[in-house]
Amino acid sequence: MASSLVFVSRPSFPRQQFLALLDLAAAEQLIPQGLELSIKTSEERLVAKVHYAAGSPDRLQQLATEFIDRHVTAGTLAYADMCLAVVPEEVASAPQLLLLMDVDSTLIKQEVIELLAAHAGREKEVAEVTEAAMRGELDFAQSLIQRVATLKDLPDSVLAEVGERIIFSDGAPSLVRRFHAAGHKVAVVSGGFQQILDPLASTLNLDHALANTLGITDGVLDGTVHGEIVDRQMKETKLRAWSEEHKIPLNATIAAGDGANDLDMVAAAGLGIAFNAKPALRDKADVRLDFGRLDVIADLVLDDLN
Repeated sequence: MASSLVFVSRPSFPRQQFLALLDLAAAEQLIPQGLELSIKTSEERLVAKVHYAAGSPDRLQQLATEFIDRHVTAGTLAYADMCLAVVPEEVASAPQLLLLMDVDSTLIKQEVIELLAAHAGREKEVAEVTEAAMRGELDFAQSLIQRVATLKDLPDSVLAEVGERIIFSDGAPSLVRRFHAAGHKVAVVSGGFQQILDPLASTLNLDHALANTLGITDGVLDGTVHGEIVDRQMKETKLRAWSEEHKIPLNATIAAGDGANDLDMVAAAGLGIAFNAKPALRDKADVRLDFGRLDVIADLVLDDLN
């Protein structure tokens, strides 16, 4: 089965060190000896792709993981220096892709529930519950109900205040622009809140955006979530539904997130990406991306670099 092995460096990674790493990959038979590699640049990152016409992508992924682990252990490389990914041909050559991302700590840098909880003086308590949920130690739905209850009686004006503090992850707008320019679809699904997500989705011109809806009564948060909770199962459900809506095969989808709540969609997608992720997700995903540039996803799967 055809696939590509893609090396993407962190920004400003020394070119000579990148070339030396490729030489090591050839010496250790991860890439063919004597192959002329074209190295491209993307926002101060170095990108090299090796195409394999045949072979097992799973075996190649295992070899790539062992290669990185070995050099991290030796102290010659850090996980945050390099993203090394095996991209299936079904993704690399798809006429149209669907990219589905988590929002909190993926599309954006913050956890919205913690920003809201700060207004109620409960930030530390809520942050501890959020961390446990993202590690997979707590049921997400129950933890969400528990955390939202701490917001009871806050004026709904805090939603706009928090919205103004949101910071996109580095490279997020560029990622969406590049995918749209190539004719692909970009969506987000979040365990956060629709009232915060809607303006972000509008700014980025996302194709789909779904999150939980906070209950509001007479201009005050009532401490509840209205409707069906967006949990890990719902995230996978929307991946499948939106891919079907756009007639995009599931093996031409990409899912990216950072926590246990993203496990199901990352496992179901044609390419699953752990973005600065907790171990619960990082150890299960196809791709481990440990430096904070979301547009590396475009480097991996698009052919738009000069």
